[in-house]
Amino acid sequence: MIIWIASYPKSGNTYIRSFLSAYYFSNNGVFSFDLLKKIEQFPDIQFFDGFISNKEDAAKNWLPMQKKLLFNKNVKFLKTHSAYGAFDNYPFTSSEVTLGAIYIVRDPRNIILSLMNHFSLNEDKALEMLFDQNRGIKSEDSNYASYSFLSTWANHVKSWSNIKSFKTIFLKYEDLKDDQNKILQNLIHFINTLLNNNKGIDFQKFEKALETTKFDILKKKESESGFPEAVISKNQKKNIPFFNIGFHNDWKKNLSDVTVKKIENKFEKEMKLLGYIK
Repeated sequence: MIIWIASYPKSGNTYIRSFLSAYYFSNNGVFSFDLLKKIEQFPDIQFFDGFISNKEDAAKNWLPMQKKLLFNKNVKFLKTHSAYGAFDNYPFTSSEVTLGAIYIVRDPRNIILSLMNHFSLNEDKALEMLFDQNRGIKSEDSNYASYSFLSTWANHVKSWSNIKSFKTIFLKYEDLKDDQNKILQNLIHFINTLLNNNKGIDFQKFEKALETTKFDILKKKESESGFPEAVISKNQKKNIPFFNIGFHNDWKKNLSDVTVKKIENKFEKEMKLLGYIK
């Protein structure tokens, strides 16, 4: 069965994935980039047989590939940026293969700044991405095996909010800055419950995982040895730092008033429910 780590892009998914890989897949809680291989991204080219030429064929293969992945495996963590639900009448996943899900949500006013950096977009193009109900992402080549359907930021959040068929825990990226210890302990309890693990938290391992996945440490690791998941700038043809600003990303200082107003008007209902605006 799958435990999903899901989010809209640039919402803290890689941080949660790093922490969990250190806690569950290391002997001592010490994180290394190699551990991320234990929690792979889905969909991805490596999981598909042959070339996928379009979005519809990609969607048709999502659930069969997940079933294939689970052959002879009890539980598998997978990262995804896909919205929950169906694309072209093909479901992204189902309770048949899913044990539970972790969803990380982030203020869209800060997401847009990270999208601009990661995808080499200007402010207007990043805003279009947040607002586009038909938006998807994939790798730069012509193979659609890595295609993830996103829709708008609000649709993405809502898609993972109303699931009745399996348990889901919601994490706010912003809470990780001020209440990290409590949030991540709750997360471990949630996962252990899914796994029927009654051992409780290994606090020595927990603290080491916390310590070795601090943003500044991840940023330093990337600068010293690179990060295998970093993307290449379209303009400068060099790796864009993946661990860029983190919690220091502040839309109040870096985003135009016009763009802020557009985001707040477009996503007013969802942002109020999440406490991002009053």
